[in-house]
Amino acid sequence: MVDVAGKGETRRVARATGTVFMQPATLALIESGDAKKGDVLGVARLAAIQAAKRAADLIPLCHPIALTHIGVEFTIDRKRACIVCEVTAETVGRTGVEMEALTAVSVGLLTIYDMCKAVDRGIFFENIRLLEKAGGKSGHWQAA
Repeated sequence: MVDVAGKGETRRVARATGTVFMQPATLALIESGDAKKGDVLGVARLAAIQAAKRAADLIPLCHPIALTHIGVEFTIDRKRACIVCEVTAETVGRTGVEMEALTAVSVGLLTIYDMCKAVDRGIFFENIRLLEKAGGKSGHWQAA
């Protein structure tokens, strides 16, 4: 791991996003709450939060950090038959929270797939990426 002992503690924030596409009928099933495995977006939100908290367990050189906030938002787009997941991760510490935000998005989307794969094997993901990071020596960065 990179030595971060010499870095100062600052408030650090990262936002990440990703999109899961599916058949319109699958999206309607999610919205209706009638999916066989239960509340898809509720479970996906919890999975995303849990994943953010476990990022260092999953990514070998990722520092374990104390998170101060994880926000998970899902936006349904009926026209494109997709759900956009956006995660905001925050900490006060010596290293950033980009990996926590990206891990949360990925696991949130994977959870949607897991809960709906029996009715739609063609579900796919796109554009998992960092949107913004702030804090620390490198300052503020935002995707174009």
